[in-house]
Amino acid sequence: MRKIILTLCVVTFLFGCQQEYDVVIKNGMVYDGSGNAPAQTDVAINKDKIVKVGDLSSAKAKRIIDATGLAVAPGFIDLHAHLDPLLNLPSAESAIRQGVTTSLGGPDGSSPWPLGEYLDKADSIGMTMNVAFLVGHNTIRRNIMKLENRAPSHEELVAMEAQVEQGMKEGAYGMSTGLKYLPGAFSKVDEVIALSKVASKYDGIYTSHLREEGIGLLEAVYEAIEIGREANIPIVLTHHKAIGTKMWGGSVKTLAMVDSARNLGIDVMMDQYPYNASYTGIAVLIPSWSMAGGTPAFKERLTNPVLRDSIKRGIVHNILYDRGGADLNRVQFALVEWKKDLEGRTLNDWLVERKMEPSVENGAELVIEAQLNGGASCVYFAMDDADVERIMQHPQTMIASDGRLVAPGDGHPHPRWYGTFPRVLGVYAREKGVITLENAVQKMTMMPADRLGLKERGRIKENTFADVVVFNPETVADKSTFQNPHQYPEGIDYVIVNGVLAVDAGRFIDARSGVVLRKGK
Repeated sequence: MRKIILTLCVVTFLFGCQQEYDVVIKNGMVYDGSGNAPAQTDVAINKDKIVKVGDLSSAKAKRIIDATGLAVAPGFIDLHAHLDPLLNLPSAESAIRQGVTTSLGGPDGSSPWPLGEYLDKADSIGMTMNVAFLVGHNTIRRNIMKLENRAPSHEELVAMEAQVEQGMKEGAYGMSTGLKYLPGAFSKVDEVIALSKVASKYDGIYTSHLREEGIGLLEAVYEAIEIGREANIPIVLTHHKAIGTKMWGGSVKTLAMVDSARNLGIDVMMDQYPYNASYTGIAVLIPSWSMAGGTPAFKERLTNPVLRDSIKRGIVHNILYDRGGADLNRVQFALVEWKKDLEGRTLNDWLVERKMEPSVENGAELVIEAQLNGGASCVYFAMDDADVERIMQHPQTMIASDGRLVAPGDGHPHPRWYGTFPRVLGVYAREKGVITLENAVQKMTMMPADRLGLKERGRIKENTFADVVVFNPETVADKSTFQNPHQYPEGIDYVIVNGVLAVDAGRFIDARSGVVLRKGK
């Protein structure tokens, strides 16, 4: 009987009746995510897993992708994504076309709530990319304390701790803070430490939009490191940067602080987007104290001449030394529901339209007017390229978009929403040589996967999930610009999510093969 079985096996081999794979990617230069040099080899996929890496020249497959001249890499993992429109844009085309196969939502202290119900709904709709979430400190503080500018009572802190625990049990990967934003700006460090300890208990991470990224940056980095040390939780200094001309070059000191902390055994990393401009609400230019209690309280303070003068002076300071970059042309409107013709134009342009002298003081008056009209989102050109490159080169920096899911024609967004990952590959690796291509891939794949504890993603390796991107290293490029942002990148030919093609020879497919990731589930 054994001889018959052996004979059948030999005959099967000789006649080429070997296993047939679902997908085989042949002849590509495989960047496995580790940062090692690439190797020309083949990758086989069955169902949602990579099952073979090696010579598959004679293999049979339902679909063969010839990757000659192309790079094959793990799907990119976006560690900082604004997924607010996810339930309306589950196809996530603006992310998928960048090669992103997994995104982490809930950044900057803001997350869906209750998280479990939201994840269930996302599950029921179906996602084209994998999604995971953090629980947001600002969201929880607002749930318990609204916009009150004070420390929580013991009962309120216990209630916030309970909500962090609920979010972690429902699948959050950690906690985010937005200490520059309301109501997080009203919190003290001991509050954040107490809540971070809850996330730490469930092996979560702590991602911090620092309290300050301009003047006060060094103190803010110290605060984040102290939170991580006291709470015994891994830290990500998210979208790390140095804002405002007075702080240009400040990354030399912040990176030294990261190195010193790591030498002391504190687990601190960073993520970064590859642009010299940020994006956030125009309220970032307004002193946080003046916003306590919400819009009605803000309006009331403006009726008091003394308080209005203080508010205006605070805005002038932020235009000169923080996000404003000391130039009214550095503040570009991006999303303005109440005046759509402002989108793509600057604060200086608005002053000219209104026939007002383009002074910082008048700019502050229009900032107040914009906030009273309902606010606006803006792009702020207040960073230095040297800091961007220095931060990118640091061995503990990962790439993340800080982008929001978007459909073509929706507002005037920051180009990072369309171009973050291809920009790193095309501009910073290929053209400028700031980092190597293998290092760029590592910063987009294995590093963020390991930070989240996703040991079966972020790498090209047998028995891991088949999240794969195939791109042309000679042509990959971001096309989105600050003037014309609604443009998809070029050079990303294939994107595979859990074994299913979402981009096929450059054509997008709304495959819905993504999964909702829940930590501990």
